This record gives sequence, C-alpha cells and structure tokens, in this order.
Amino acid sequence: MPPLFDTYVIVDWSANSVPKRRADSIWICAHGDEPFNVPTRAEAKIRLEELLADSVAGGQRVLVGFDFPFGYPAGFAQKLGLTGTPPWRAVWDEIAAELEDDDKNGNNRFAVAARFNRRISGGTFPFWGCPASKVGPYLGTTFHHEHEKNGLGERRLIDERDYMPGAQPCWKLFYNGSVGGQALTGIPVVRSLRDNPRLAAVARVWPFETGLRTPLDARLVFAEVYPSLWKDRWRQAVDQPKDKAQVRGVARHFFELDRESALAPLFAGDPSLTAAERHRVETEEAWTLGVTARHPGSKLPKRAEI
Repeated sequence: MPPLFDTYVIVDWSANSVPKRRADSIWICAHGDEPFNVPTRAEAKIRLEELLADSVAGGQRVLVGFDFPFGYPAGFAQKLGLTGTPPWRAVWDEIAAELEDDDKNGNNRFAVAARFNRRISGGTFPFWGCPASKVGPYLGTTFHHEHEKNGLGERRLIDERDYMPGAQPCWKLFYNGSVGGQALTGIPVVRSLRDNPRLAAVARVWPFETGLRTPLDARLVFAEVYPSLWKDRWRQAVDQPKDKAQVRGVARHFFELDRESALAPLFAGDPSLTAAERHRVETEEAWTLGVTARHPGSKLPKRAEI
C-alpha cells in the first residue's frame, strides 16, 4: 500500500498571553525540515497557511497534527443552546466568534470561558482555573465538583477511559498540564485553516468530517495528537526545549509509520467502540490519532483538581 501522505506537520500549541519563544511556546515541524519556533499565534497561523498552501499546490497530501483537544464532552453544544449544524462545528464557530486574539498574543480566553459558564450554569461550571486577576462570578481558580450535578461530563470518552494517562480535561484552563486555554485559542486557528479558500476544497478535519476511518478522499487532514503517546520516539536534547524534540520526533514517527503501512489503521481509533460511542466521537468529542486501545497497565486518572 502506498503512503497516505507526503508531508507530516506537527504543531505544539501555546495559549501564552505575550509573545514567547523556546520553552512552552509554539513549535512547528514538517518532517525532514528543522522545527521552527514562532512567538505568537498570529505568526503561526500565517506560517501554517503558507506551508500548507504551498504543499497542496505542489500536489502533496498533508497530515497536520495539533496537540490540543478538538472537541468537548458530549452535550456541550446543547448546553450552550447551539443548533443547526453538527455539534462540533457549532462549538467551533461559537468559540471563533467569541475569542479575541491579537497579533501580540493578547487574548480574552478567560472571559470567553466565563461567558460560556454563565450561559451553561449561571456559575463557575464547567470551565475552571485562572489567575487571581481573572476570578469572577462565572470563573473560579479551583475545581468545582459540579459535573455530575449539571449533567455535562468532566472528560471526553477518550479521556475517561484511560486511553491517555496524564491527559487533562479540556475544561481546565490554567495550572500545570492544562489544555483548556490551548483549545480555546487553537480551535479558531484550525477552523480558519480548514476554511481557507486555498485549502477548503481539499481539507478535512478527522474524525469530524471523515469518520473514524482512513481519510482517503482528503489531501489535507487536520488531526488531534498527543505527543506523550510517543515518548519512546523522541528524546529531548539537553540544549533544546522539549517541545522542539516532540514536534520533530512525532513528525518523523508518522512518516515512518506511513512507509510501513501502519499509519492508516490508526485513523480507525479503538475498534471496540460501540456505534453510539463512535457517533459521540465523530459528532462532538473528537479522538486522538494513534489511540487504538487503553494504555496497558495504567489506572484511571484522578480528577484534575487544584
């Protein structure tokens, strides 16, 4: 079987509120090229637009992986009162409409989370975690213990079943390991790239637009990735940031898997999912490329509290 893709791009995202380079900033790597580090999301978007447009114009098939959740626990769109489109897309459109993110990384992600909390619960549920200066009636610094009471899960299916030990819930916006801020600032960028006039006709978001199957009909595929899954495939050099090692190593790993005809099966996710669970993943929650079974020997993660 020939390789699915010609180009493999991995993006390590950041929700920084000021321009930043090196550790805990944005790193981008196309396999075979040196990773590059950009200080702002605005510049990252421009660089990615050019990279992807040039690749597609050159007839290449491209896989792009971003290291943040593409979806939220089932029911989020409904709780926000969003209707008329697939739930995942309704959420993406709503986040993009609410988020303000300038060319110096100044953004209102905490205010967006607070507005969503107000709409859903009239309190500090479901998003949580913020600096003291951002605390208000609709956003708090600590975990709220209200998921069971309010009928919206703390974790997505892929998170609650221990597929990825250590992965944090998307509601957590602040503190170590949090991914909520990355999702709120990153989803509008992936949405913009997917809808870019130079890319839209050939671009698809996996698994929302492709289903949990190999995306044979798309020339540009966006997917959620979790670099910690592949720790044995990348190693941090003493003199370089971990993020740089991750994007280089995961891009190389996907290239190697594809040459061995081992990448295509990963797009099926976990084959043991029921029809109802597959629908939940494909319409609302998303999945992480490379996860096909629970992590061997791992235990269910504790609640992400602080």
